[in-house]
Amino acid sequence: MDDLLAQSALEYHRYPRPGKISVTPTKGMSNQRDLALAYSPGVAVPCLEIEKDPIKAYEYTAKGNLVAVISNGTAVLGLGDIGALAGKPVMEGKGCLFKKFAGIDVFDLEVDETDVDKLVDMIAALEPTFGGVNLEDIKAPECFEVERRLRERMKIPVFHDDQHGTAIVSAAALLNALHLVGKDIGSVKLVCSGAGAAAIACLNLAVGLGVKRENVFVLDSKGVVTTRRDKLDPQKAAYAQDTDATTLAEAMVGADVFFGLSAAGVLKPEMVATMAKRPIILAMANPDPEIRPEDARKVSPDCIIATGRSDYPNQVNNVLCFPFIFRGALDVGATEINEEMKLACVRAIAALARADMSDVVASAYGGKTVGFGPDYIIPAPFDPRLITEVAPAVAEAAMRSGVAARPIADLDAYRHSLERFVYTSGTVMQPVFTAAATGPTQRIAYAEGDDDRVLRAAQIAVDERLARPVFIGRPDTIRAKIAALGLRLQADRDYDIVSFDDNEMLARASEQYFALRKRHGVTRDYAAAEMRRNATLIGAMLVRDGQADGMLCGVTGAFDTHLRYVREVIGLRGGVDDFAAMHLLMLPRNTVFICDTYVHYDPTAEELAKMAALAAETVRDFGFDPRIAVLSHSSFGSADTPSARKMRAALELIRANSPDLEVEGEMHADAALSPRLLERTMPDSALSGEANLLLMPNVDAANITFNALKIVAGEGVSVGPILLGAARAVHILTPSSTVRRLVNMTALAAVDAVRRREG
Repeated sequence: MDDLLAQSALEYHRYPRPGKISVTPTKGMSNQRDLALAYSPGVAVPCLEIEKDPIKAYEYTAKGNLVAVISNGTAVLGLGDIGALAGKPVMEGKGCLFKKFAGIDVFDLEVDETDVDKLVDMIAALEPTFGGVNLEDIKAPECFEVERRLRERMKIPVFHDDQHGTAIVSAAALLNALHLVGKDIGSVKLVCSGAGAAAIACLNLAVGLGVKRENVFVLDSKGVVTTRRDKLDPQKAAYAQDTDATTLAEAMVGADVFFGLSAAGVLKPEMVATMAKRPIILAMANPDPEIRPEDARKVSPDCIIATGRSDYPNQVNNVLCFPFIFRGALDVGATEINEEMKLACVRAIAALARADMSDVVASAYGGKTVGFGPDYIIPAPFDPRLITEVAPAVAEAAMRSGVAARPIADLDAYRHSLERFVYTSGTVMQPVFTAAATGPTQRIAYAEGDDDRVLRAAQIAVDERLARPVFIGRPDTIRAKIAALGLRLQADRDYDIVSFDDNEMLARASEQYFALRKRHGVTRDYAAAEMRRNATLIGAMLVRDGQADGMLCGVTGAFDTHLRYVREVIGLRGGVDDFAAMHLLMLPRNTVFICDTYVHYDPTAEELAKMAALAAETVRDFGFDPRIAVLSHSSFGSADTPSARKMRAALELIRANSPDLEVEGEMHADAALSPRLLERTMPDSALSGEANLLLMPNVDAANITFNALKIVAGEGVSVGPILLGAARAVHILTPSSTVRRLVNMTALAAVDAVRRREG
């Protein structure tokens, strides 16, 4: 791990407060009556109800949506036995994934105990608190015994994700790969490098799907597990073979399938060459696989390969599974996660990769329409359909197998209810990052090329392959700052500089600017002077001239000043009358877009309608179905002020000009964000759920709302301003922009540039 990433990781975990999690009350306690209901004496009533009927705990407490992530730190990630306390950041991170992807609350519990009997007793005693237990990073073979005994003692789901999460995702990949190569699961030869908890779980599930046990060959650190080996633990012994093969090379001859859960580089290209035709390789060691895809394809071009890495297709990632299998299990009050539920999860994930992709889902993949095939045998971890497909399949399997204490009567309604979690995960930028990293590298000009935040963001952009930075500024200053900040950026290799001292470039650009604006009061001398002192103007000319694909500016200076040069040089795209600015704000419970935060001081109804169409288009680019709330101090005609009349008129124009848009108004913001309140206020509302695009009556309302929510509710996590209507991929930031926002906007500008070129 390089020094910058290590330092960034420490800062991320330390600031603005230590750790990644907190506990937040779900009920208001603002007066004495609230306190009396929340605690004494009112709390006695639900206590007595639960005493009479324990299932009532799921109605009156958080138990039904609370999972324990428990570890003793004996097998943490790739770090090994580092102890319970040192493993806590990992467990907090796992809790964040539960919350982000499936809305499940988590207490992480790091238990300083390695004795199996004591560990089991400790965990089993916690059953009254939790709706489920996710065991994490407990070493083999103890993990098998801990899980087995807990499942026998506890009447809530117990799931060791290191085993079963990897097994479920790899099994889905196996099913789809076999379908593509046309091989029967009952006849394939499978070789597995690794015999730890995850490997054994993968093999058990593969056998459950139809792989013949006699066709499975397992290797541990001593070689092939054979019947001649002594003192094998029961899990390994189940796969011991009577064979003369002792090495991986010998076992791989004629193999149809390779499972890798061991170490980087153990599978050599010459071994792949001895496999059967159209082999399937799941090289899942992290961070580096047993063999890289490019090396495997050199000797076997028709192989299908998956890894654990996000920078290759077919990432085997546990996050495809564990949030959603727990979501389904919790929602039906499952007493365990059984084989039927795991197999249902496998089949749902596999089916999702084969399903047709809607435009909205394609947008979530960064605008790429990917289809079932060798490079797409399992969904991406951020596929928005996972929760609406996997969780219901698991819930249905729990009911069918008789372990659901609270069966769901209407699965279609349940599936629809899960849509509230889609895109509320705070991971909305991940598809944009993926598209930027995997698409053609775009040259993004940074007008403030010597700003510390810009340089730090550019380092991340280079590391993540998001873009090639083009810094505008003085080369000596930029290089000195890169060195002072300890960055690894190298000139020419990683970035380019457009210098204020490049007289030839400046002369050419100023002549172009003069030609462009000479009939708008710009003289040749003025053009030359502006070009020498204005970095945004230089950047705009670079983009216009094709020397850069996009630009970010605005880290210093007023928004309007930067917009002037974007307006003059870049201009509006065809069919658009004016610019607008929109912010994306990631809140704990949802993600909202707020428009117009910077450009229109007091837009007319006509301007608002056009702005809404532009904003909706960008919202779709993020993978959302836009639901527009036309906001006002007035609620459905409750006031007749000029502002209220304007917003009512804007609503009618939006409906007339864009009848496909889901829009409602004029309305209060609280109703827009609360379907329950909206139903009470307007029972036949046109919105199918809470609004995700808030259209404001003026720039004051938009800007104040955004900045207040950003700090109070969004913890400062935002994207933008996103400039709408520009002819090229140009965005104007603000002086309060953080490194994180600059990185987000770099990825957005890069993807925006590709879309404009291709569209």
